[in-house]
Amino acid sequence: MFFAKVIGTVWATRKDENLKSFKLQFIQPLNAQRENSGTPIVAVDTVGAGPGETVMYITAREAVIPLPVDMAPVDASIVGIVDRIDVKST
Repeated sequence: MFFAKVIGTVWATRKDENLKSFKLQFIQPLNAQRENSGTPIVAVDTVGAGPGETVMYITAREAVIPLPVDMAPVDASIVGIVDRIDVKST
């Protein structure tokens, strides 16, 4: 599971049948200090996240698990909205 910030929404007039009830969001991966980490990706929004929110997402084969279908063309899924990140200082 990884952190990211929602930076935009993908608007598609046509998409896979299994994704019709879900938004596609552009997300910027973050590290625990909420600094950019890598390049933005597109993820299926399963929790109703909005622009500017910090989210948790999963990738690879597990990305289909939150969807109510067995198979869908998904590489990343947003699975939670983060309220707060506490990092212990050393």
